[in-house]
Amino acid sequence: MTENAVTTEGFVRVCARGELPEKEGAALADIEGNRVALVVDAEGTVHAVDDTCSHANVSLSEGEVDGCTVECWLHGSRFDLRTGEPTGLPATQPIAVYAVRVEGDDVLVALTPENTLS
Repeated sequence: MTENAVTTEGFVRVCARGELPEKEGAALADIEGNRVALVVDAEGTVHAVDDTCSHANVSLSEGEVDGCTVECWLHGSRFDLRTGEPTGLPATQPIAVYAVRVEGDDVLVALTPENTLS
């Protein structure tokens, strides 16, 4: 999933919805040089978050999805997919969250994060 074409209002097409799991799964996308995890929650909603765990340099797209959280496979840190906030230690810093639009079969992701990281 590396072919990106900028669309209106700062969003980019990342993939087709059919390329992602139906529920509770994740995939890695490269969006203009940024590694972003496309995560599908238990309800089938697509979320986009920074792919790197804030505790260690580990890919979150390889982690386990449970409800509306993703767990880092290395140390078990959990992150809320809506806010990026850690919900389980050892991570204490949030991860970036990007707005997602699903238009037809296209998954579009914002080029800039929704949340402000300190």
